[in-house]
Parts: sequence; C-alpha cells; structure tokens
Amino acid sequence: MNKYSLSAMLAAGLLAGSFATGANAADLGGDCCADLEERVAELEATTARKGNRKVSLTVSGFVAQQVLIWDDGHESNVYVTDTGSVSIGTHFAFSGKAQINSEWEAGFLIKIEAINNDSLLVSQNADDGILNPGGNAQALLTGSSGALGLESAYWYLKSKRLGRVSVGQQSSAADNQAILPDGSGSLVQANYVLYDTNAFFTRSNNTYNGFVWGHIANCQTLDGYGGANGDCDGVPSNVVRYDTPTIAGFGASASWGEDDVWAISGRYAGEFSGVKIAGAIAYHHSTDENGTGLSVTGAQASANGGLDVGHLQLGGYIEHVASGVFFYGAYAHGFNDVTAAARGNGLNTPESDMFYLKAGLKRKVFALGSTTFYGEYGQKEDAMFTAIYNAGVDSSEMRHYGVGVVQNVDAAAMQLWLSWRHNEGDVTCNNAVAGGCAGLGLVNGNNNLEGFDVVKMGGLINF
Repeated sequence: MNKYSLSAMLAAGLLAGSFATGANAADLGGDCCADLEERVAELEATTARKGNRKVSLTVSGFVAQQVLIWDDGHESNVYVTDTGSVSIGTHFAFSGKAQINSEWEAGFLIKIEAINNDSLLVSQNADDGILNPGGNAQALLTGSSGALGLESAYWYLKSKRLGRVSVGQQSSAADNQAILPDGSGSLVQANYVLYDTNAFFTRSNNTYNGFVWGHIANCQTLDGYGGANGDCDGVPSNVVRYDTPTIAGFGASASWGEDDVWAISGRYAGEFSGVKIAGAIAYHHSTDENGTGLSVTGAQASANGGLDVGHLQLGGYIEHVASGVFFYGAYAHGFNDVTAAARGNGLNTPESDMFYLKAGLKRKVFALGSTTFYGEYGQKEDAMFTAIYNAGVDSSEMRHYGVGVVQNVDAAAMQLWLSWRHNEGDVTCNNAVAGGCAGLGLVNGNNNLEGFDVVKMGGLINF
C-alpha cells in the first residue's frame, strides 16, 4: 500500500514551467531563493497532502476489470465488466489516524466505489451494468445515479486494551464474515455471491423466464442486492460498531443501527505445525421496515406484526502450508419469522439454506508469485427474492460449480485469472396466486431451469 504526496511533483512541474517562460528565467541571483520558497508555500497550501502534522492520510484501493464470456444455451456474448460492487470492485479509499497517547488512537475511513460496468447488473439484454437510465450500480449504495458511490464513511476511537468503537456508514459486524476466512488467494474470483451471473435471466422451455439467477440466490433481508444469499447483511449501513482486540488469534464484533438492525460475530486465525486455520461465525437480525429490502411491504408489516428476519453464517479455511493444499467451506441459514397474516394469500414463509465448498492447491509455480488452482461447488435452497414467492413459487434450488486459476504478480501487487462457472436449478410453483407463476414464465409443479455458463479472464492491481 503506497502513500502519495503531490506537493513536490506539482511544485516541480509548475516551477519548471515558470522558469522556462518567465522573462527572468535565467536570473538565478538576488532573491531567487526567497521567491522559490514563497511559490512552494503557496502551492502546498492549495494541494492535497499526506495529512496534517497530527493526522496521517493514506490513499489505497484497487482497479479490477475482466472479460466475461457467457452462454445461456441459446444466446452467447462477450462483455467487459468490473468484478462487482460493494467492497469487491474498483474503489479508492482515504484513511488516516492520529496517536492520542500510548494507549489511544483516533482515525477515519472514506471509501468510494468507481464502477462503470457492474458485473452484478449485466444481463442478456444489457451489456452495461446500468441500474436505471443515466445511472449505474452505485444506486445500490447511494440511491442516486452518479459514477461514484460512497461505500463507507466513519470515524473511530481505538484502545490497545479495550478495542475499537466506530460510528458512521460501514460494514456491520456480520458483513462478509463467512467470506473473509478464505485465504486461498481466490476470494475475489470465486465466492458464494453470484457477482457475475446475478442479473442474467433464467430459461425454461427454450424461453426466458420473468426472473433472474439472483432471484433464487438471494436473501429476504436484502431483496435483490446482489444475489447475496451467503452475505445477507452485505451493504454498508449507518451503524455503531465495536471490535474487540485480537487475543491469541480470537476476536469478536457487535453492531447496531438503522431501525433496527443488529449483528454479532466471532472469528479466529492461527497456525499450528505448518497448518493454517481460520474461521468465523456471525448472526444478524433486522426489523427495519425501511431498509435495503423487505419480505413484506411497510403497510403489511404495520398491520400484521412487522418484519422479522435473521441470518446465520459460518465460514472456515484450512491450508497445509508445505504442500499448498487448501479447503474452504461456508454455510448460511436465513430465518424468516414474518407472520402468516403479513404474508397473506396462503403463501409460505420460506427459510433459506446455503452451502459453498472450495478446494485446491496454492503453490509458487512461477517466479512472478503464487498460483492458486481451485474447484468450487455451491447450492442455495429456497433463497428466493420476495417477488418470486409472492408470485406463488413454493420452493427453489440453485446449484453452481466451476474451476479456475489465479496468478499473483508480486512485483506489481497484481492478480490475473481465468475461470469457468456453471449455473443450474429448478423451482416449484403452486396455485396460491392466480396467474403468478404463469407471469414468470413457469408452469404449476416443477420447472427445470436451463444451464448457464460463464468464463472470466481478468486482472486486479492494488495501490
């Protein structure tokens, strides 16, 4: 992670220009040094610096782009996309801290996403990841249509003995917890969120259905925010968060905010006899009827007992360091305690289950850096978008599997990758909602979905 100060470079450029064009450019005598000091002082007063004398400033982030080749069995195409929004795509961040005394420090983080073509939102009918006319994926974060989106903005106080308290827009204690133990070096390229196929339409009986793959790989608490069945509290929100110090590899977090959403998590990382182990568990609960997604409408919730959903997730990773053999697994369960009266129409209140497995080999095959070879398999059951089960879909199952290779280029802080993933699934309809399933292009009973394949070739460079 590099730190940059623009003052010296800008000063050199501007001064060189004035020396070359000014009438007295060759006169190096007299008060030249005093004039030079004045110009540098003026320039430093108007440019971004590494920080003031008390608070440091660090600029960091990464740029990630990929070529995405897809085939739904009847149509195929090639797009150029980012790797997905909300923490996993192109972004830059400003962070800083100041030492108050030997025990306490204060700091901040401002994180901006800069994603022009979000892989979460491309489909057969849209090669640009546009959420609305003139807008893009940043509406997921800001509700607006700008090219830049504010992902995080918070300050914190941290004690070496007592831990850290942070306030502002940030990840909850449950966000990404089951994903983060993955130490294989392939986390961005392969995880249980459908970053690259989320918005592509499913097919059955040789025709497009009225829903997308992300609609059966979803969370009731997020309702379409990225098909994130394994990461249901995945959008940064306005919360107060507490993180304990890490003691003997163990740490824990808790957060609360919005109206009301709370989360707790615990994690561990360590190494024994040449074996790396990491794991995490997290739970979050939401009764926020004005949040990022709803299982019932606000009016239904007010009249019939309110929104009441939760989500449990677990993730674990183990690696034999000498051989490079690794295994990663995750499990998640979505709790939906919305009352039957709130649901109405005789519809069920599905609770979702998900598991994801990844295994492979991480070795230094080339002098450039380590290479990760992996295979993956995931399954999501009854992980339906609200509109799907409101239309009368009783149950769903979505499966995905694939293989890939990720090459690290250490000298450039870079990753290059090539991967393939296949989606398949089925849904079951009933007659509870007249015409509901037909409106989705489905028949009553079981509906097999046609397979979908995607190949990715891309690169990511950190700064």
